[in-house]
Amino acid sequence: MPFITFTLERLPELCLRLGEHLALTGFSTCAAVFIGIPLGISASKAKMLRGAITGGVGMLQTIPSLAMLAVLLVLLKKIGAVPAMIALTLYALLPIVRNTITGIEEVSSSVTEAARGIGMTPAQRLYMVELPLAMSVIIAGIRTAAVVGVGIATLSAFIGAGGLGQFINRGLALSNTNLILLGALPAAVLALIVDGVIASFQWGISCKTSEYVRNNFFIKVLKKLAILSPLFLIVFGYSVYVYGTKDMRPNEAQAVWKGKDRFTIRIGTKNFTEQLILGELMAQVIEAKSRITVERRFNLGGTMICHNAIINNEIDLYAEYTGTALTAILKKGVITNPDKAYNKVSGEYLNRFNLKWLEPFGFNNTYAITVRKEDTKTFKWFNISDLSTTSKTLIAGFTSEFSERPDGYPVLSKVYGLRFKQVLDFDPALMYPAIANKEVDVICAFATDGRIASYNLQILNDDLLFFPPYYAAPVIRKTVLEEHPEILHALNLLSGILDDNTMQRMNLMVDEEKQRVSDVVRDLLAKQVP
Repeated sequence: MPFITFTLERLPELCLRLGEHLALTGFSTCAAVFIGIPLGISASKAKMLRGAITGGVGMLQTIPSLAMLAVLLVLLKKIGAVPAMIALTLYALLPIVRNTITGIEEVSSSVTEAARGIGMTPAQRLYMVELPLAMSVIIAGIRTAAVVGVGIATLSAFIGAGGLGQFINRGLALSNTNLILLGALPAAVLALIVDGVIASFQWGISCKTSEYVRNNFFIKVLKKLAILSPLFLIVFGYSVYVYGTKDMRPNEAQAVWKGKDRFTIRIGTKNFTEQLILGELMAQVIEAKSRITVERRFNLGGTMICHNAIINNEIDLYAEYTGTALTAILKKGVITNPDKAYNKVSGEYLNRFNLKWLEPFGFNNTYAITVRKEDTKTFKWFNISDLSTTSKTLIAGFTSEFSERPDGYPVLSKVYGLRFKQVLDFDPALMYPAIANKEVDVICAFATDGRIASYNLQILNDDLLFFPPYYAAPVIRKTVLEEHPEILHALNLLSGILDDNTMQRMNLMVDEEKQRVSDVVRDLLAKQVP
């Protein structure tokens, strides 16, 4: 089967992401246990605190997962595992707190009275009587928290925390069903395994056993193994992670070259095909032309996530577009001259962020207001301004960034007098099927996207020159460049290597022909870079 073959090809990376996913879920669940059980005990003993505690953890549960991650990104100014584990911990608190309260309150009053009668202190009654009797209910809450955590952890890849969600993110960006399944199916299986392990642990520590069970050697051994089952899961997770780290990219896994520590450069990307290609292009040329290892932090999300990551020293390098930097980051007006736009952003970035813009790759990936080619003939649409008379009857599908950016729909609508009937937010990979299936009438395509031709779409002329030039170029932290000048030599080999047609063809090879990004990039470098 094609999917099985695909999985075997990706097995080392699957092991790596599986280990990361288990670590995210395991650490966050353990943290929630250490926080949630004391909170539950406090709520069960101090009735005045119950409303505040249960209301607080309940409110955390109502916050959408992506919103929680976004808030933590802003507060911590950090991408990666830390904000992800904090979010997962907060989500895990509710079932643990509530089950702790329920378990303690369900302990028979006659039992607690008997404990009080023999002189036990409140603390002794809690730890020697109430908690042991309530443990099965508490563990049931931990089971719920852990299983939910496995599912929510897939969203952690959105902020560069790794895990199985990284496959899902890539699959959505590339419209690749195999990649989506490679993340989703193991996550579902992992949730079942985690639930079974905790259930077996719960059975192992259970005091409710018959005399036959207590005297049966085989069952006693099984119960001891059940108690150790979480340890087996930890060992399994660590083993698959080590295997994936060792075998996914052997040249990157080696931290030492000729007895000296090797520098590792962290390359980030946004969450669409072209960015993945550019990130891989920079990674491969650095690996080929220097002895620097590369950590790929791809699919980080939108512009601001990547920008904040590089200025906060979470990544060292990513590809940005002049028009995006000018309007979305620097909040400047449109500069239509490509050279002036590049000089403006490179100077401002160096002065304000200590970031260096290198030579552009050569193509201009401007936003392109795009419609179905058949509609241009029917409605005589040739320019964007032609939409103004009919926009009230049209549904537009834009990326979430375009819907908010100053070089996007808010200002575009004013310049061109557009008032669409409805504006829907789409993932970049989903806009094209949506317009082809007539679910929307207008999209904000990218000029170098090969799907424009394959879906029989037409770019409308920007007759009022609204969009600035969007020339892509590597943006790198200046300190990294100064300490490792060989990076400059490697990346300068990419200067002018891509024109619009070449970039469009590479995007098409990945999006429609389903070729691997790494293979497409490797073929280009073999032909273009000596």
